[in-house]
Amino acid sequence: MPTSQYSFSESRSLLESTPAVLRALLAPLPDRLLRATEGPGTWSPIDVLAHLAWGEVDDWLPRVRIILEHGADRPFTPFDREAGFAKYRGWSAGALLDEFARLRAESLASFDALGIEPGRLRLEGRHPELGRVTLEQLLATWVTHDLAHLAQIARVLARHHGQFVGPWRAFFSLLKESAGPAPAA
Repeated sequence: MPTSQYSFSESRSLLESTPAVLRALLAPLPDRLLRATEGPGTWSPIDVLAHLAWGEVDDWLPRVRIILEHGADRPFTPFDREAGFAKYRGWSAGALLDEFARLRAESLASFDALGIEPGRLRLEGRHPELGRVTLEQLLATWVTHDLAHLAQIARVLARHHGQFVGPWRAFFSLLKESAGPAPAA
C-alpha cells in the first residue's frame, strides 16, 4: 500500500538521469565486464542497455498514447523484452549509451508535450496480461523499471568483482546470495 501520493513530476528526474548514470558506470568498462552475467539465461550490462533502448521505442510512450487515445478499450501491444537484443546486436557500448540517451530524451520531450494534468493519471489502459492499469501505475513502473535495471547492473558487476575479495566475501550479503562462482582459493 502506497504511503504517499505518487508524483510523476518528482520521479521524472530519475528517468532523465538514467542515461548519465549508465554512461558514468559503463562507458569506462572493458567489453568482458560489459558482457558479464550471473550465469546462463541472465542478462549482461550490454543486454540491459539494449533492453532499455528498445523500451523507449516500443513500450513506455506507445502505452501512454494508447491510454490517452483508447483507454482500456484497446489493450497494449505485448512488449518483447528481448527484441532489443536483435535490434542492437553488434552495437558498441558507446553507441548503445548514445542511442539510449537520445531515445530517452525524445521520450521525455514527447511526454512533456502531451501536457498530462495530474487528474488524468487515473485514466485506465489494458495490459495484455495484467488487465486494467492506470496511467499513474504505468509511469511509476517506468521509473521502477529503470531503478531495477540499474540495481541489476550493479549486482552483476559486484558479483563479478566479488569473486576476488577473498575473506571479505563474508561481509557482503549480495555475495552470499550469489549463485556465481566461489572465489579462488
